[in-house]
Amino acid sequence: MSASGASERASKLFAAPCVFVAGASDPDVLPPGSLPELAFVGRSNCGKSSLLNALVNRRGLARVSNTPGRTREINFFRLGTSLMLADLPGYGYARASKALAASWHHLVFSYLGRRSSLRRVFVLIDARRGVLPIDREVMNLLGEAAVSFALVLTKIDKLARSEVPEALRAAEAETNARKAGFPKVVATSATKRLGLEELREQIAELGSP
Repeated sequence: MSASGASERASKLFAAPCVFVAGASDPDVLPPGSLPELAFVGRSNCGKSSLLNALVNRRGLARVSNTPGRTREINFFRLGTSLMLADLPGYGYARASKALAASWHHLVFSYLGRRSSLRRVFVLIDARRGVLPIDREVMNLLGEAAVSFALVLTKIDKLARSEVPEALRAAEAETNARKAGFPKVVATSATKRLGLEELREQIAELGSP
């Protein structure tokens, strides 16, 4: 598809309303997977909720919290009539108990294994921190579940412009080293609205029939 065609498709998709559908803290109560689905996951406080809100032009859709590890359920949002977005709970919060970490693993791994409608998981990486060992564990988990994933750098505006190319190269090296990894990494900033159109185009392509 041409660049103009991809942009037009993305504009049409994200002009549609995005509404909250359900929250699930137990894999047995996940909503039906009747639409193509994309999931978002990342370390606590990586800017995931802010990015989701910016993508769909809704300030308060995904709850932004100053308390790391607060969200402990998967939240589902329907974008128009053609796509479902899943906001997975954050991981890697230092004060999380072993029981909470085990609960996260069970919920997310069960979700991954049950969602035949899931097309890709976007793993969000704070550009200031880069890919950490806990992120690699999550990528390996996705590989074990045979789920395609792509890395998205967040808070890219916090880096000097000269640092951005190296941050992208480092992230792309991580995805290229894994069979389930999508080679293209998108650098974004929710506050400066950087990279949103590029990410929307990738999402729109995945959500098409």
